[in-house]
This record gives sequence, structure tokens and C-alpha cells, in this order.
Amino acid sequence: MIAFLRGILDEALPHRATVDVNGVGYVMLIPLTTFDKLPHPGTEVRLLTHYHVTDRDHTLFGFMTGDERDLFRLLMDRVSGIGPKMALSVLSGMPVAAFKDAVIQGDVKALARIKGVGGKTAERIVLELKDKVGVVDAWQASRTAKSAHDPKQEAQSDAVLALIALGYKQSEAQKAVNEAAKQAGFDTADKLIREALRGMN
Repeated sequence: MIAFLRGILDEALPHRATVDVNGVGYVMLIPLTTFDKLPHPGTEVRLLTHYHVTDRDHTLFGFMTGDERDLFRLLMDRVSGIGPKMALSVLSGMPVAAFKDAVIQGDVKALARIKGVGGKTAERIVLELKDKVGVVDAWQASRTAKSAHDPKQEAQSDAVLALIALGYKQSEAQKAVNEAAKQAGFDTADKLIREALRGMN
């Protein structure tokens, strides 16, 4: 699996970027949020990636931030009827923070305004992320920790969100992170994730 690419940005279009990595050009589909953050062509860039394989094709998706990639994967994995193209449209239509706020508040109208989403899909997004996955509780905890400038709680919230993105339920992810956080020295999201995964496997 390709986790990221670092190289020279060869071409940048609103939905596509080409990165030259040691003479090999990698074409990636990107959301507008990533396009807005890209440097000028000819300069170095590092993009996080998601490699999507189907019977018909292999597609590489690129993201400037982990939040963008996590949300992309969460939408595909946890909301029925949403594939990679729709997930990319969601990211292009609304910044990650605004999307999270809309889901937390159950703002179906705001989500439905995203191009290609519509009312039924917007309702499904809210229902499945808020009620079934429980990710909204983790988003709220993360936002509270950041506003309170609590690094320890912020690391725990980020770890829970990362585990949810990996496919774990919010309740089991929260329990595992709480157990990991009781041990001395586990004060960053990366350390908490590793220790939580050990406890869950």
C-alpha cells in the first residue's frame, strides 16, 4: 500500500495532480481542499495517498492532510452507497471542519447542497455517521479538547478517531484508548494508537 508520495509537483488541476517521484509520474485524484493547498508546479510536495483497487481499475487519491484522508475513508467504509468519487465530491464541496460541524448538528440541508450529494444521501450520512458509527462523539470530544488546549485529551480523541477510521466501533476504540492512556509515557496519539491496537488484538 502506498501511504504517501514526496516529489516534484508536475501538474496541478482542480481534481487531479501529477507528482514526479524520481522520474516516475504518479497521477492522483484530489479534492478541491487539497488543490487549494498545493504549491506551485515545479516545487516539492508531499501528499498522503489512498490506493483504491477494483476489477476495472487502480486509482490513486491524494490528500494534503490526514483529516482529509481519514474523512474520505470513513465516508467510503461507513456510509452505504458512497464510493470514492462521491467521497471526493464531499471533500471538494465542504472543508473537513465544516462537514464535521454539519454532521454533529444534523444539518442535512448544508450537506445536501454539496454537488452530487442530494437530500437522501445527506440524511444517510448523518444517520450512519451519527447513530451507527458513533464518530460524532469523538469529533465533539476532539473539538472540546482543542478549544480547551488540553494536549492529553486531544491526543486521546485523535487516537479514537484514527481507530474508528481503521474500522473499529467508537465504543471499543474509546475503551482501548482509555486503557492505553492509564500507562505512563503514552501521551501522544501515535503511542496511544499502537498500545490500543495491541490491547484489541
